[in-house]
Amino acid sequence: MDSRNALKRFEMENNISEVDPQQDQIYHYNNEEHQAQLNVKPWTKDPHHYKKVKISAVALIKMGSMLPGLGTPPQQCLTVIHARSGGNIEVMGLMQGKVAGDTMVIMDAFALPVEGTETRVNAQAEGYEYMVEYIEKAKEVGRLENAIGWYHSHPGYGCWLSGIDVSTQMLNQQFQEPWVAVVIDPNRTISAGKVEIGAFRTYPQGYKPPDEGPSEYQTIPLSKIEDFGVHCKSYYQLDVSYFKSTLDTHLLELLWNKYWVNTLSSSSLLTNREYTVRQISDLAEKIDQADATLSQSGRVMWGSGQDKKKMEDGALSKLARDSSRISAEAAHGLMSQVLKNVLFNQPMAG
Repeated sequence: MDSRNALKRFEMENNISEVDPQQDQIYHYNNEEHQAQLNVKPWTKDPHHYKKVKISAVALIKMGSMLPGLGTPPQQCLTVIHARSGGNIEVMGLMQGKVAGDTMVIMDAFALPVEGTETRVNAQAEGYEYMVEYIEKAKEVGRLENAIGWYHSHPGYGCWLSGIDVSTQMLNQQFQEPWVAVVIDPNRTISAGKVEIGAFRTYPQGYKPPDEGPSEYQTIPLSKIEDFGVHCKSYYQLDVSYFKSTLDTHLLELLWNKYWVNTLSSSSLLTNREYTVRQISDLAEKIDQADATLSQSGRVMWGSGQDKKKMEDGALSKLARDSSRISAEAAHGLMSQVLKNVLFNQPMAG
């Protein structure tokens, strides 16, 4: 019962919908129909053609298929295990799938023997050999979908594309269209209890995207803000949703039955303690920077009270969001520990 409740909660938090067994055409792959769509090359007419990404539950699980025994709760370990296994090193893999109209459908995923940092990815020759061999073997057992994109982790600094990521994605889109980049933050997933994931496509070189106004705010570490700001207009984000079949449901239930006890024996406060410390340190640096900026602007713009107040509100609003998020995640972790202590460690009355 506990494992089933955990599974239901995970599916609700991440909006994983089940495909009707009578209407599961999404699982059927017709190579001729797929090639016909690709021959039209709709992305050349509209760089914003692909707007949505659908990820199968199996692919989401397999993006996390290499976790050593870290005691990660099942609702997170099944989705970010491979990403989490890299620690502070980025890990990478490829995704297989197809396109349907303006939607990119990711059916499967597999990890590559590749690691890197936020500025460098170590894709050695064996990584390419492994990729080719895997796709060939997959087709031998009836998985006909071609590679449709890549995924990699951003441990602790959010879902966006760095300068190296933009260059990699842009190169792939020139020669392997259609192609999508998926980024997972395993640390924030463990801390928040919900999959932190983003899907992105780059614009063609020289293309000027329309002004879409301010994007949704996300916390970026101070050390990464410059890289984020320089390249944030070079790509756009796609809407991400998940789906599963009745067979996927059975697979998830088996995995939950195996891992549900890890939920009780682990603590997000302990698992993510290094990440939490970095978040608090980063917040302190941002407060010092905002204080210095506002003090300087107060001297320079002493006659423009409205501009100064606008600047203060913007800076303080972002700091308040970041501090509230850190506090809420810590409070949830503490409440979880208190409840487990009451349930399992306190003697029964009477």
